Amino acid sequence: MKIAMVGSGYVGLVSGACFADFGHDVVCIDKDPAKIDSLNAGVMPIYEPGLAELVASNVKAGRLTFTTELPEAIRDAGAIFIAVGTPSRRGDGHADLSYVYAVAEEVGA
Repeated sequence: MKIAMVGSGYVGLVSGACFADFGHDVVCIDKDPAKIDSLNAGVMPIYEPGLAELVASNVKAGRLTFTTELPEAIRDAGAIFIAVGTPSRRGDGHADLSYVYAVAEEVGA
Protein backbone atom coordinates (compact mmCIF):
# COMPACT_ATOMS: atom_id res chain seq x y z
CA MET A 1 0.00 0.00 0.00
CA LYS A 2 1.16 3.54 -0.68
CA ILE A 3 1.10 5.58 2.53
CA ALA A 4 1.57 9.33 2.86
CA MET A 5 2.76 10.53 6.27
CA VAL A 6 2.33 14.28 6.70
CA GLY A 7 4.88 15.32 9.29
CA SER A 8 8.33 13.89 9.84
CA GLY A 9 8.90 14.38 13.54
CA TYR A 10 8.63 11.97 16.45
CA VAL A 11 5.30 10.50 15.36
CA GLY A 12 5.48 10.76 11.57
CA LEU A 13 9.06 9.69 10.97
CA VAL A 14 8.98 6.76 13.37
CA SER A 15 5.58 5.57 12.14
CA GLY A 16 6.57 6.02 8.51
CA ALA A 17 9.79 4.07 8.97
CA CYS A 18 7.90 1.24 10.70
CA PHE A 19 5.21 1.09 7.99
CA ALA A 20 7.98 0.95 5.37
CA ASP A 21 9.67 -1.85 7.29
CA PHE A 22 6.37 -3.76 7.17
CA GLY A 23 6.65 -3.55 3.36
CA HIS A 24 4.53 -0.50 2.51
CA ASP A 25 5.68 2.32 0.21
CA VAL A 26 5.84 5.39 2.45
CA VAL A 27 6.48 9.02 1.65
CA CYS A 28 7.04 11.39 4.57
CA ILE A 29 6.08 14.98 3.84
CA ASP A 30 7.26 18.04 5.71
CA LYS A 31 7.08 21.77 4.99
CA ASP A 32 10.62 22.30 6.27
CA PRO A 33 12.99 21.87 3.31
CA ALA A 34 16.03 21.72 5.61
CA LYS A 35 14.53 18.77 7.49
CA ILE A 36 13.77 16.95 4.23
CA ASP A 37 17.27 17.67 2.91
CA SER A 38 18.73 16.27 6.14
CA LEU A 39 16.58 13.15 5.96
CA ASN A 40 17.57 12.61 2.33
CA ALA A 41 21.20 12.88 3.47
CA GLY A 42 20.60 10.27 6.18
CA VAL A 43 20.65 12.72 9.09
CA MET A 44 17.88 12.13 11.64
CA PRO A 45 16.13 15.20 13.09
CA ILE A 46 15.30 13.29 16.28
CA TYR A 47 16.89 10.57 18.37
CA GLU A 48 15.14 7.26 18.71
CA PRO A 49 17.20 4.08 19.27
CA GLY A 50 17.58 2.19 15.99
CA LEU A 51 15.73 4.80 13.93
CA ALA A 52 18.67 5.81 11.73
CA GLU A 53 19.30 2.19 10.75
CA LEU A 54 15.59 1.54 10.14
CA VAL A 55 15.30 4.63 7.94
CA ALA A 56 18.50 3.84 6.04
CA SER A 57 17.51 0.25 5.27
CA ASN A 58 14.06 1.26 4.02
CA VAL A 59 15.37 4.16 1.96
CA LYS A 60 17.87 1.76 0.39
CA ALA A 61 15.04 -0.72 -0.32
CA GLY A 62 13.06 2.07 -2.03
CA ARG A 63 10.14 1.87 0.39
CA LEU A 64 10.75 5.17 2.21
CA THR A 65 11.13 8.61 0.63
CA PHE A 66 10.92 12.24 1.79
CA THR A 67 9.48 15.33 0.14
CA THR A 68 8.03 18.80 0.68
CA GLU A 69 5.49 18.35 -2.13
CA LEU A 70 2.15 17.40 -0.54
CA PRO A 71 -0.05 17.15 -3.67
CA GLU A 72 2.38 14.83 -5.44
CA ALA A 73 2.98 12.75 -2.33
CA ILE A 74 -0.70 12.07 -1.58
CA ARG A 75 -1.63 11.20 -5.16
CA ASP A 76 -2.69 7.55 -5.27
CA ALA A 77 -2.08 7.06 -1.54
CA GLY A 78 -4.16 4.33 0.03
CA ALA A 79 -3.83 6.01 3.42
CA ILE A 80 -2.86 9.50 4.52
CA PHE A 81 -1.75 10.05 8.10
CA ILE A 82 -1.56 13.52 9.60
CA ALA A 83 1.26 13.53 12.14
CA VAL A 84 1.93 17.22 12.66
CA GLY A 85 2.48 19.10 15.89
CA THR A 86 -0.37 19.66 18.33
CA PRO A 87 1.15 21.99 20.91
CA SER A 88 -0.73 22.78 24.08
CA ARG A 89 -2.59 26.06 24.08
CA ARG A 90 -1.43 28.61 26.58
CA GLY A 91 -3.55 28.90 29.62
CA ASP A 92 -5.86 25.90 29.31
CA GLY A 93 -3.56 23.09 28.12
CA HIS A 94 -5.86 21.94 25.32
CA ALA A 95 -4.23 20.66 22.15
CA ASP A 96 -3.89 23.27 19.42
CA LEU A 97 -5.24 21.42 16.37
CA SER A 98 -4.74 24.29 13.92
CA TYR A 99 -1.88 22.47 12.14
CA VAL A 100 -3.98 19.31 11.79
CA TYR A 101 -6.89 21.31 10.35
CA ALA A 102 -4.57 23.16 7.94
CA VAL A 103 -3.19 19.87 6.58
CA ALA A 104 -6.68 18.40 6.32
CA GLU A 105 -7.75 21.41 4.22
CA GLU A 106 -4.70 20.98 1.96
CA VAL A 107 -5.40 17.28 1.53
CA GLY A 108 -9.06 17.98 0.83
CA ALA A 109 -8.19 20.50 -1.85
